[in-house]
Amino acid sequence: MTEICFSSATTLARLIRSRKLSATEVMQAFIAQIERVNSRVNAIVTFVPEQALAAAKKFDRNSMSKSFKSPALAGLPIAYKDNVPTRGIRTTSGSPIYKDHVPKEDHLIVERLSAAGAITIGKTNLPEFAAGSHTFNAVFGTTLNPYDTTKTAGGSSGGAAVATACGMLPFADGGDLAASLRNPGNYCNVVGFRPSPGRVPSWPAPNAWNMLSVLGPIARTVADAAFLLSAMAGPDARAPLSIAESAAAFSKPLHRNFKKIRVAWSRDLGGLPMDPRVTAVLDKRRKIFKELGCSVEEASPDFSGATEAFETLRALSFLQNYGELAKTRRAEVKDTILWNVAQGRKLTPEKIARAEALRSELFHRMRRFLERYDFLICPVNQLPPFPADQEYPGEIAGVKMDNYLDWMKSCYYITITCHPAISVPAGFTDDLKPLPVGLQIVGRYRDDFGVLQLAHAFEQATLAHRIRPPVVA
Repeated sequence: MTEICFSSATTLARLIRSRKLSATEVMQAFIAQIERVNSRVNAIVTFVPEQALAAAKKFDRNSMSKSFKSPALAGLPIAYKDNVPTRGIRTTSGSPIYKDHVPKEDHLIVERLSAAGAITIGKTNLPEFAAGSHTFNAVFGTTLNPYDTTKTAGGSSGGAAVATACGMLPFADGGDLAASLRNPGNYCNVVGFRPSPGRVPSWPAPNAWNMLSVLGPIARTVADAAFLLSAMAGPDARAPLSIAESAAAFSKPLHRNFKKIRVAWSRDLGGLPMDPRVTAVLDKRRKIFKELGCSVEEASPDFSGATEAFETLRALSFLQNYGELAKTRRAEVKDTILWNVAQGRKLTPEKIARAEALRSELFHRMRRFLERYDFLICPVNQLPPFPADQEYPGEIAGVKMDNYLDWMKSCYYITITCHPAISVPAGFTDDLKPLPVGLQIVGRYRDDFGVLQLAHAFEQATLAHRIRPPVVA
């Protein structure tokens, strides 16, 4: 059963389609793994094993028909992030206000993945309203890092990353505004891919034109991330920013010749404070890109104005999304959200206009930078996983953080440019309990497939993703 749980999603889907494994056998294995491991890490917060097993058995019965055409995801289990509405299954957003909320309709991504054959097994933990890159809330508590359970798993898709790392899921969905796919991917030694805005449509959404927050995949390998993305991506009329390009491209082989590809290597994105443990791991990996045939140069884009633009536009979105709750249910909303809403209330038309102009400048600076280079390689996070009882790090390498967002700059600098980026396992620190360190690969505008290709080549050269968490031993 354990080997089923740590087999690749693409392999499991192939075995189910060829009837060498049944969807029921696969579902039973993942249910058993959740029952065995979840209590140690608190990744799955709503669990519906009976419902999932019944759906798997129905899938197997249907597959016996000669007219049955197996869908891409072939009955594989998935647990959705707990802010993604799932019809008939509790969806709390990690908030006491919604602790008993049961949606009456599915999110678009649930509709889409269900149609592709995925079977819902539960929901994954997140920070309250997905605010912050550390997964804890007053409803379900803290999700723990499977490589050291005294440390954070990151966030906001922390439950998704931990469940995937521990073989409780073959893959998972997540969302990324500041860092929420890349950060937990990095901290849990799995792949977290932030696609281009519009690649994966979102509905319902408070702001249909939001380009900061995206949906994307988490998986143990780049190939499995691409596999899930091939079912997630594609246009939808309810999402006006959705990219018209078919998702079929993500089903293609990831192999590519990288000879003479120009890569920019940035150790600190132009001067961000960096924990030396992160730098030590990543510096050892630079040679891999040369071995792949890449031309590697020290270079970094100009991120001037990134903090102002990101913090302003984030504050505006928090005012839109949570402003009313901050007024009417203030005592039930955590302080960092109240602070972000308050920042939104202070905004003037001039500040908002300036932020939009800065974002445009940042996009074009990155675009021009990536006309010279094919990819930007940089850290995902500026420090390894920190203690789980700490809300967010107060300093990095001796530099004080001003607020709960400050330590996420190495991710949100990329967010504000709207370019695709991935976190891929790179190695481990030299701590007594070694902690995962990921590498961030940023690609040209909408070159999502290119990012996956380079990440796949790097992954195959390092094989760091094969090191399983101690909690599953």
